[in-house]
Amino acid sequence: MRVIECRKEFFMIGRNDICWCGSGQKWKKCHYPNESSPQRKSKESTREEYLRQHRIIIKDQKQIDGIRASCHLASRILEAACAKAKVGVTTQELNDYAHKLHDAAGAIPAPLNYGHPPFPKSICTSLNDVICHGIPNEIPLKEGDILNIDVTCILNGYYGDCSAMVMIGEVDAEKRLVVDVSYNCLMRAIEIIKPGIAISAIGDVIENYAHSKNCSVVYQFVGHGVGINFHEGPQISHHRNYNSILLVPGMTFTIEPMINAGSREAIIDPIDQWTARTKDGKASAQWEHTLLVTEDGHEILTNWKR
Repeated sequence: MRVIECRKEFFMIGRNDICWCGSGQKWKKCHYPNESSPQRKSKESTREEYLRQHRIIIKDQKQIDGIRASCHLASRILEAACAKAKVGVTTQELNDYAHKLHDAAGAIPAPLNYGHPPFPKSICTSLNDVICHGIPNEIPLKEGDILNIDVTCILNGYYGDCSAMVMIGEVDAEKRLVVDVSYNCLMRAIEIIKPGIAISAIGDVIENYAHSKNCSVVYQFVGHGVGINFHEGPQISHHRNYNSILLVPGMTFTIEPMINAGSREAIIDPIDQWTARTKDGKASAQWEHTLLVTEDGHEILTNWKR
């Protein structure tokens, strides 16, 4: 597997151009190789080194096709699981159903046994004040709950990652607000994705919109590169930040803003070491897509429908 296959038109820069590292300085004053170096690096190899350092993998067409297929499968599993989320159903039942769908498609649920400690289930189910990484259990869903279902599958070695919210029956105004705001944050951010856009612009769009609706953005968790691995570079912060890495065609990553009705602060369950909850107990919501940066814009690889 090649870490990167780059095209010169995106990575050839002049000495007076802004450096690719995001420092804001000219290349000649930042990462331009020392003229006296006996083994001076080329512009292309310097850029390649930078992408490696940040674990950013520019995908070739074969990889894109494989990631797209995995994303489509993850979307179908997500839609099927969301359709089954009703009053009286347990999140463990949703987990078991999603696992069977993975098996039927010859895929592997990426969360299962991932990390330290190993995540114990095949999907994440985050209920009400749970921000993310909720663990399926035997407690039945009830009227007024909001639930995030997060599906990541591995198909033929490629990863597809997505999540969506389900409102169980009639929910109160605060929960409905945070569900809608989180979705709108995601879709507004996706609208700006194209080559040449700084990653920081994603966080600007999301946090500005969330604050306009009196909601907060969780800082502790981020979007990420995905496709060849579960988690790759670049890191996609959903709040205002200074990440001026520019998007280029072939990047694949998630945008998955976690929006709270109250404070942005999160606490991690000290027992299971996975479940993240809002510190103030207020509702949280999240939607997630995997994106591909194309030559003239973007493609939403996870084609689930709300």
